[in-house]
Amino acid sequence: MSSHVVKTPLLVQNLFPKRIWRFPESPNEIYLTFDDGPIPQVTPWVLAQLKAHNAKATFFCIGDNATQHPDILQQIRDEGHSIGNHTYNHLNGWATSSSHYVKNVQLAEGTLQLEAENKGTQILFRPPYGKIKNEQAKKLQKQGYAIVMWDVLSADFDVSLSAEKCYQNVVKNIQPGSIVVFHDSLKAHGNLKQVLPRVLDYIDECGWVCSSIIGPQK
Repeated sequence: MSSHVVKTPLLVQNLFPKRIWRFPESPNEIYLTFDDGPIPQVTPWVLAQLKAHNAKATFFCIGDNATQHPDILQQIRDEGHSIGNHTYNHLNGWATSSSHYVKNVQLAEGTLQLEAENKGTQILFRPPYGKIKNEQAKKLQKQGYAIVMWDVLSADFDVSLSAEKCYQNVVKNIQPGSIVVFHDSLKAHGNLKQVLPRVLDYIDECGWVCSSIIGPQK
């Protein structure tokens, strides 16, 4: 069975203080995030689950998927969720030159059009796999991007993990202010469809609220 760092250590968070890991000042808010969409097989289902719980979330979209499915991208917007950039081709920053990486992020921006709807605030960006070089991060931050990481990883993408394990990954580590990672992808769907409704029920039972992430002021 694969192992993952489910709860991001404070040491790691403190090493990169200019990246957003959680919102410690939030008294009762949880920040659910979904990476790798939008795709028709999964994203609309996720939106329906969120709507049933009056929950808001943040979707870190791959530019290529958004280009293929602009109607689903618009649905995310219309239902009041936040959208972030996840590169155009789901690039691993550690294995990509900085110049190519930044250009790929800009290519995704051409489809997502986040700058136009986030005037006065930074654009949300999450590096695929959480892997980004310091040089890449600094270049993107200078261009007005806020780099959003996480403090709780569901590991729903790992097909070797049971849905119950993914659920426990979340509920044993979540707390007000947590940024939680899920994936609206085909690979994760098997676990996600079992875990997300239960997590939303758990959040409701705790009296917490699911909110979308808003980019910090420029």
